[in-house]
Amino acid sequence: MTDTNPNPDPDDSATDTRPSDRQEWPDPSRGGGESTAEQLKRYLNYAVLAGLVLVALVSVFQLYSAVTRTINTFVTPEYRAPFLAAFNLVVLLVVALGISLQLKRLQE
Repeated sequence: MTDTNPNPDPDDSATDTRPSDRQEWPDPSRGGGESTAEQLKRYLNYAVLAGLVLVALVSVFQLYSAVTRTINTFVTPEYRAPFLAAFNLVVLLVVALGISLQLKRLQE
């Protein structure tokens, strides 16, 4: 015995559980989704954020090495630790500012 409807109604879409062959995209004119330009802008902002993070990482390592050598050359041993701490704090604050500004832009 099968559980099929002997008189199927082709217009009865409420009982049709088959997946649709067409993919429905949101219509930007109805406010249901983003336009292509908005999506492109968001993806570009994410790419800028990723680029900033990558550049920040490379720059921090190189700058840290150069500043450490400079501090070791010109600063007496008893003042080296505070100089290095101040330098690391400044770099961290600048990078955090750039990342926070980019994240704010992404949330708009």
